[in-house]
Amino acid sequence: MISKGLLYFAGKRILLLQGPVGPFFGNLAKDLIRSGASVWKVNFNGGDWFFYPTGGIAFRKALDDWPVFLERLLDQHEIDTIMLFGDCRPIHRLAKEAVGHRKIHVWVFEEGYIRPNYVTFEYSGVNGNSKIPANALMTSDASFYPPSPSFKVTNAFWRSVGWAILYYVAASIGKPFFPKYRHHRPLGISEAGPWIRGAWRRIFYAAKERGVQEKLTGTLSKKYFMVPLQVHNDSQISAHSDFDSVGTFIRTVVTSFANYAPKDSFLVFKHHPMDRAYMDYTKLLQQLSKEMFLGDRVIYIHDLHLPSLLKHAIGVVVINSTVGLSSLYYSTPVKVCGRAVYDHDKLTFQASLDEFWKTSRKLVVDRELFKCFKNYLIDTTQLNGSFYSRLPESDSCSGVIWNHDRNQIRN
Repeated sequence: MISKGLLYFAGKRILLLQGPVGPFFGNLAKDLIRSGASVWKVNFNGGDWFFYPTGGIAFRKALDDWPVFLERLLDQHEIDTIMLFGDCRPIHRLAKEAVGHRKIHVWVFEEGYIRPNYVTFEYSGVNGNSKIPANALMTSDASFYPPSPSFKVTNAFWRSVGWAILYYVAASIGKPFFPKYRHHRPLGISEAGPWIRGAWRRIFYAAKERGVQEKLTGTLSKKYFMVPLQVHNDSQISAHSDFDSVGTFIRTVVTSFANYAPKDSFLVFKHHPMDRAYMDYTKLLQQLSKEMFLGDRVIYIHDLHLPSLLKHAIGVVVINSTVGLSSLYYSTPVKVCGRAVYDHDKLTFQASLDEFWKTSRKLVVDRELFKCFKNYLIDTTQLNGSFYSRLPESDSCSGVIWNHDRNQIRN
């Protein structure tokens, strides 16, 4: 991706917009400055300010005023590079539109395509906006060599919860200073409650679902289809699919399954861990099961071990979740119902969802082709690390590995 690592940005004039909750963008600024870049940061609310309190540029106007404000910033500081987290947020979509006529490079951070050891850092756009060529894994010049070994990222769930609570509290306290700001998701001190509730539910579901893992990997092995759900307000659904909600997706999948899937098969929905505090689809699934006369063939789970479930599934149905890539890693066929960076002919099932149920058992994932594409993604779009905790092996302030040459990492 960037053979020179952070040195690629030496001499660049960089504007940071919103980052992931937590100190990642503040530490990223230190890395960039240390590499020889000049850095500016826009704060849009109290949460942004809390994690970037020094030197941030406050934008306190309405969203309609943002493009003009940004244009002035670009001219004033002669910006040539913009970095942001998530290119579907309203402020980031407008920013990309505003710089379309300028020679400004936009780099986008996002959760990793390859998990859990990577984060995404891609030029121009991610997911459905990715500029990865459609024939990347089909051409002879695609990356066939294996990437350097990655360092293991430890589970940062509780740390991310802590950062999120701090961000929401700071945003609520700082609202008088940013009165016109509207977040792409619910924002305020009240949001600390759901995150605490989510932590409690994690414990509750672990107890409630005891024994289900053994059943799915035992007597029901290769008898069920897996459907990993996404966060209910995920911009990837609204921007990169034709579904207006996760609920609509669930109804579509259950209806198709009831009409076309083998009668001896089961349908397993897995709740997204980051949506645990907000949504519960129990009643919807019970209602649909009753309407479709499915009995106990629909199973709803939360915090079971995903890799094990993927190994034992007949097939996996997603909107555009990166779980689709994990499924292919375990040679489990995938049907994408939205638009995803990995939804390529010969890699995922290209016919209808109705056909997928009937043919999934006969499908074979091309392991070499998948390996090639995975290596290509890592080489061109992934950084080893996490947004929420530092890799001990990294010498960067942000805690990610910026260069694929591991020999340059300090011991």
